[in-house]
Amino acid sequence: MRMKWQQAFPAGWLAGALGVLGAGALLFSGCSPSANAPGAGQDQMNAVAPVTVTNVVRQDVPVQISGIGSVRAYSTVSVMSENKGLLQQVGFKQGDEVHAGDLIFLIDPKPFQAALDQARANVLRDQAQLENAQAEFRRAAELLTNRILAQADFDQTRANMDALKATIVADQAAVTNAEVQLSYCYIAAPITGRVGTLLVNEGNIVKDLTSVLAVINQVRPIYVDFSVPEQNLPVLRERQRAGPLKVEASIPGQESHRAEGTLIVINNQVDTNTGTILLRAEFPNADEWLWPGQFVNVVVTLSIEHAAVTVPSAAIQLGQTGQHVCVVKADNTVEIRPVELGGTFGDATVIRHGLQPGERIVTSGQLRLVAGSKVKIVTAGVDPGA
Repeated sequence: MRMKWQQAFPAGWLAGALGVLGAGALLFSGCSPSANAPGAGQDQMNAVAPVTVTNVVRQDVPVQISGIGSVRAYSTVSVMSENKGLLQQVGFKQGDEVHAGDLIFLIDPKPFQAALDQARANVLRDQAQLENAQAEFRRAAELLTNRILAQADFDQTRANMDALKATIVADQAAVTNAEVQLSYCYIAAPITGRVGTLLVNEGNIVKDLTSVLAVINQVRPIYVDFSVPEQNLPVLRERQRAGPLKVEASIPGQESHRAEGTLIVINNQVDTNTGTILLRAEFPNADEWLWPGQFVNVVVTLSIEHAAVTVPSAAIQLGQTGQHVCVVKADNTVEIRPVELGGTFGDATVIRHGLQPGERIVTSGQLRLVAGSKVKIVTAGVDPGA
């Protein structure tokens, strides 16, 4: 049996396992109330550990909800032609900003101008015929009065006059239609915005009236759509009733620049598949920092917590008894203080219970500390482990 055990567990296995366990014990001894071994704890308390410290402060901290959003154009228009014909002119450069009313496309107007001229000529022709018919009607009326003209002939004369009046009405409608068709040759920008790539080049024949010539996106202002967990819905609705909620958006990797906007829409239903609620914020976007299709980090500020006790998040340690910080007392010894955490804002964390403003806490070098350790305070930015 002894030989089998030795073959299954080679020599030195027990020593290696004990070494691993010993290393794990040392790893969890940093910034803890006591060392694992009395001798080791006494050595740590007698050694002077270099640390960096900061003071606990009070500051106003925003209560916020974060999410990932996508940028949407405020308005999008796909420009199409209502006439078939030669695309004679393009009035913009790709990517330009166009203004509502600017001429951006011209369909060859000559065929439509000719149709309009013909319709107007028909009006003149039929008006001349109507004048003649009216004169004949007057003469027929006199003859009928003198009993020289039969009633049937008089009725025919009046019918001819009425038919020409109706013809002129139809001619005028044809003129209006021709004018409308001609106006469709001059395609103006319906909104102010950025035009994208040109989808039909100048000189092509527009045959399909469903063909998109270009797309215009209005980017000032602009929307950002994002979702948050449905648990935040009650507080969002409550805060929105009290007034507009501020929303900030930043591009990942460029957080120093934040666009500011306002929450305008809380969607009318929760997405049952994801358990989230869709929100929409509007941004002025005067500098066009946000662009349709981008993904951005979004933060909604619900309220401001005034004079909250805060510490750098790096000062908070997680031990076997929960979160705690290393407090440096007046004699430069360390006290391990359990704390109750609130929310976070940037690199700061709110402390609900456990610390008072003005107390000194360790922000780096905690791994060498136990309760009662003496410390040497070094300048921030210097590695305490050096």
